[in-house]
Amino acid sequence: MFQSFKATSRPEQGPPRLRLLREEMAREGLDGFLVPRADAHQGEYVAPCDERLAWLTGFTGSAGFCAALQRVAGVFVDGRYRVQVRAQVAEEFTPVDWPEVKLGPWLREQLPNGGAVGFDPWLHGVDEIEKLEQALDRSGIHLLPVSNLIDRIWQDQPEPPAGPVVAHPLEFAGEAAEDKRARLGRALHDAGEAAAVLTLPDSICWLLNIRGSDVPRNPVAHGFAVLHADGAVDLFMAEEKLAAVRDHLRDGMRIAPPDTFVPALERLEGRVRIDPASAPVAVLNALRAGPAEPVRGRDPCVLPKARKNVAERRGAEAAHLRDGAAMVEFLCWLDAQPPGHVTEIAAAAKLEECRRANPELADISFDTIAGSGPNGAIVHYRVTEETDRTLGAGELFLVDSGGQYPDGTTDITRTVPIGPAGEEERAAYTRVLQGLITVSRLRWPKGLAGRDLDALARMPLWLAGQDYAHGTGHGVGSYLSVHEGPQRLARSGEVPLEPGMILSNEPGFYREGAYGIRLENLVVVEEAPPLPGGTVAKMLRFQTLTHVPFDRRLIVSEMLTGPERAWLDAYHALCRRKLAERLGSRARDWLEAATAPI
Repeated sequence: MFQSFKATSRPEQGPPRLRLLREEMAREGLDGFLVPRADAHQGEYVAPCDERLAWLTGFTGSAGFCAALQRVAGVFVDGRYRVQVRAQVAEEFTPVDWPEVKLGPWLREQLPNGGAVGFDPWLHGVDEIEKLEQALDRSGIHLLPVSNLIDRIWQDQPEPPAGPVVAHPLEFAGEAAEDKRARLGRALHDAGEAAAVLTLPDSICWLLNIRGSDVPRNPVAHGFAVLHADGAVDLFMAEEKLAAVRDHLRDGMRIAPPDTFVPALERLEGRVRIDPASAPVAVLNALRAGPAEPVRGRDPCVLPKARKNVAERRGAEAAHLRDGAAMVEFLCWLDAQPPGHVTEIAAAAKLEECRRANPELADISFDTIAGSGPNGAIVHYRVTEETDRTLGAGELFLVDSGGQYPDGTTDITRTVPIGPAGEEERAAYTRVLQGLITVSRLRWPKGLAGRDLDALARMPLWLAGQDYAHGTGHGVGSYLSVHEGPQRLARSGEVPLEPGMILSNEPGFYREGAYGIRLENLVVVEEAPPLPGGTVAKMLRFQTLTHVPFDRRLIVSEMLTGPERAWLDAYHALCRRKLAERLGSRARDWLEAATAPI
């Protein structure tokens, strides 16, 4: 198994660890300490040695932070995790709805007489700390950079990862690493910049056409890099990781140990770009200590990485066909199991077995979310041996999963009934499906961003007084992170969508304590052909990459409009045509029935 179902934290572990942290705070003369879910590379996913937030609080979600003060410890989480956090933390921790409640005003309220709040400058981005300092202006609260207090008290902290690095084949990358370096270097030169500092692991791996294994489920390697305007790269990465790629990393490459990164920053000259959204404060401080002039701008790899080239798009399409066949085999198997016979863990294990039947699978792209009944309402639920439920009659089962293949990364969610479903659930499912279909059918003028489209997926739910507390979609990498920026379908999505960007399309609805519904396809942005009589010169649209049927038993067909019904029937016909030859006879028969016209 790629995934484990062991519980990685327990609520009762938090209080004694919080006491130890507060003792360290007192020794440092601090009134508070910030504990983010972040590492020095500022990626979303972290290695076990960097799971400081989970170690302290018990909260295992992929986003959030703790502000530990002497009398209160707030655990800040967004809408995806508000059910989960209450189940995972002890009463000594106070869940805080973020970003509705922002850290600055919360600290002002908790420390009305001012105080000193410590933070590790390697674990917080430049933008984050500067905005917090502005929010605390004239409050008497001061932010102090300190060495990490959690690392002082975490006695059995895992060692940093040291997984081997491998070359990513040109047939999948679509562009040689030296060409990427030269192209991005010229852009730096044209901007009058001597170099750019890279801290995001997926940016470095994309730029150099390498992949690693330092973060579970994400084929990235930990390291830092400096891209120079002449296309040369200084790579700061442990030597033992690079044995297999020495020949791959040669011309224009200089490799040095990670502990030489800061001295190298202090020696840089000229205008050096950092991305304030992802560069740690420590990087800015190191540049300021030398002759360089730090300038702010976007990580130069982020947008080129998001705009998938022809080879990457072709790889994504192939990966989704493999993955779609595995999903259909799983759904066929699940349909044959009587209610009350299968547990969440058994279902997740069977799905992984179906994926592993294809030798091209490298890993799953994240731990499978397999939530039945009320567990389905926990947006990022992770089943453990302690929470495992049997899939009971009359319940909904939500399964969100994906695979990592050398030519593409997949992410798909389907919700299915276990036995007959209630009318409320069927109506809600249909509204969620209508939102997904709306996004799938969209055409929009070039220049719009995800924030301009997000509301359209919610309209069917809004008309029923319903909504969901997460974005409609996130970017997806090419055999990289399953969550990739800067593109997103969300109120926070400010980057214009461009051809080649891959995103998820995943509206949902969750009734706490009862059920959850989410439907997810991956889509890629492409240019839309002109329409007769159209006046907008350039428009974009989505092409759907995922090909797995939606459960017809949960669809109230009378709620669908004619165009929605036509889209669904055409989509199901495409699923049947693309997948049938990849399936066993039983799954082929199942697919035939599952894709019958509505």
